[in-house]
Amino acid sequence: MHVQDLLQLDALGLTLLWGEGPLLTREVSGVTATDLADPARFLQPGELVLSGLVWWAPGDGRAGADRFVSALRAAGATALLAGEETHGTVPDVLAESCRAHGVVLVAVPAQTSFRDVTEAVYLRQWGELSRRPHGHYALPENVRGELAGLLAADAAAEILLERAFAHLGGPPCHLLTATGRTIARTPAAPELTARQAVRELAGPTGTGLPIDGECGPYDSWQLRLPDTADVPPRVLHEIAEVLARCRRRDERRHAAGRRAADELLALAGDGPAEATALRAALHACGLPATGPYRVVVATAGGGEAGLAVQALAEALRHSPGEPFAAGRLPGGEAAAVVRVDPDAGDGVPLGELWPLVHGCAPRVPLHAGVSGRVAGAEGLNSALHQARYALAAARRGDPDGAGVTCVEDLSTMGALLAGVPADVRTAFSTRVLGPLAHGGSASHRMLLETLETFLAQHGSWARTAEQLHLHVNTVHYRVQRIERLTGRDLSRLDHKLDLQAALLCR
Repeated sequence: MHVQDLLQLDALGLTLLWGEGPLLTREVSGVTATDLADPARFLQPGELVLSGLVWWAPGDGRAGADRFVSALRAAGATALLAGEETHGTVPDVLAESCRAHGVVLVAVPAQTSFRDVTEAVYLRQWGELSRRPHGHYALPENVRGELAGLLAADAAAEILLERAFAHLGGPPCHLLTATGRTIARTPAAPELTARQAVRELAGPTGTGLPIDGECGPYDSWQLRLPDTADVPPRVLHEIAEVLARCRRRDERRHAAGRRAADELLALAGDGPAEATALRAALHACGLPATGPYRVVVATAGGGEAGLAVQALAEALRHSPGEPFAAGRLPGGEAAAVVRVDPDAGDGVPLGELWPLVHGCAPRVPLHAGVSGRVAGAEGLNSALHQARYALAAARRGDPDGAGVTCVEDLSTMGALLAGVPADVRTAFSTRVLGPLAHGGSASHRMLLETLETFLAQHGSWARTAEQLHLHVNTVHYRVQRIERLTGRDLSRLDHKLDLQAALLCR
């Protein structure tokens, strides 16, 4: 299908803002939805790009639009379908940028969902295939019939993949996500760890074919074969179309699951909830009514809750034995309730997977906090508070990178204080350190260095003097000044702890 085919669908209400001639008749290979400022590495040639324009703000001007549009042009995107809901209309500077870079621009009205557009593209492509004479198919008629029957029977991706390649002798093939999660593999394909799969996806050998779907950077699907010599390209593309139908079915389920998860998280976030309501919400999410549970809260970038939910859900799907419900809290935070296996150690091994998830969009900071176990649903509110505290500690540890902190990791004073809100830490540090808090003068900076060394040397005058290359009497003099300025007595353990905490809170 072509871009102009979409424009003729009255139900979508699309408006062509810029595009001409041959650009409107380019073949569309698929659809990708993204709101990353630089989505180039997640795009394939020929794709339509759906964007809600969350990445653009009026203050960005033309420069922000140029960065995004040039990335689409470099990736070979067919067109940009820009949603009007975020800004009320498509910004003029975006139209100017698309014209300058030769990228078709289409406005998507607020009442038209991106899923509607994706479905329209998919149905058009599938319909074109189904109208072809039998001779135009690469898959044998009996195989197509079998796959259609399996799809109608709601067969799993594993079964579809095996049957699709059976008539070719069952060559090794994996269906992988961007984070290295194996969705399905043929019997001849070796089992891969997530790290092995990520290396396979990035490797120079083999062939990968993206599977159409409404995905973000973390949960894209790819059909991966080490050798396609025995698989004709047309056959491979027809199998990919079958898997795309399977994927859209899964996406509808996930969307329904997120709505149920939002209701569960709203109950958990409101404080102690009525037991019957909690049990009903857990049941609606497909979770057992009995624990133990953990709660995970996650953030991505500058509060992009949608991306955070995608990242969190994808990471949790790596542990199929631990069912979960991931969605958004009423305040917009991404969160999940996980039913952990009571006999499987700590559960929720996010720390191992988080670097792989973050690697899919390395410019987007990605953090998560994991609560301790709670025995039953009545503990979910407490677990949510724990997870938020652990998340704050994770973000403080590496604000611009990625990290996961569990409450069990808060085993030092520094780790514990990292979860305290920044304004509270600042107020405490300022109050305890007094004039030394900001080190405004050379004298105060010298005293701060002495205090840090004195505490690090466990209050030893001699070791502090040796470390700072001072006479012991000088150390005594400086410590006396610190005590006068802070009102603390450094011979007392509780006062030493106060000052150590104040230094950690700076």
